[in-house]
Amino acid sequence: MYIVARSSSQGRRAGLVSVAGIHTGTLVHVAAAVLGLSAVIVASATAFNVVKYAGAAYLIYMGVRTMMTRIGPTSEQRLMARSNRQLYTDGFVVNALNPKTAVFFLAFVPQFVDADGAGSATLQLLMLSAVFVGLGLLTDGTWALTAAFIATRLRRSDAKLRREGLVTGSLYIGLGLMAAVTGRHTA
Repeated sequence: MYIVARSSSQGRRAGLVSVAGIHTGTLVHVAAAVLGLSAVIVASATAFNVVKYAGAAYLIYMGVRTMMTRIGPTSEQRLMARSNRQLYTDGFVVNALNPKTAVFFLAFVPQFVDADGAGSATLQLLMLSAVFVGLGLLTDGTWALTAAFIATRLRRSDAKLRREGLVTGSLYIGLGLMAAVTGRHTA
């Protein structure tokens, strides 16, 4: 949803830069899983909730910021709203602060590691993670391109751009609230 919202509101390049940031953020979780830090986050309800709420707060902040952005007289000005660096950083932070990705790398990926006969478990984990990131780049890139294509066809007026900002901001806020209320809450 984040990628679709970003691509719809700011175009193909913004979506693809956001995808790159998101999957760089995934590498944080890969490193954490290899180093065993994911186990700490999953085992500690406090650590899990701190990361979860920080990510949720960041999404809500992005939503409010998007809703409050003034729309320029042309859609081209709207598409230039965030620099590539800002887009990349936003994507990175959104995924690096997603504890559910940490849980995925701790709970799911190790099931495919053969510690007995297929070589180094660390190397296997890194290879599986690289496949995950590669597939994520392909699928998320497809979402970004599709959303940007459709949004370009629908975008015609400043009034629509204002509504689009409200819808996009609402999506970010909704994602933040969903992140805050889902998952583990117990100590």
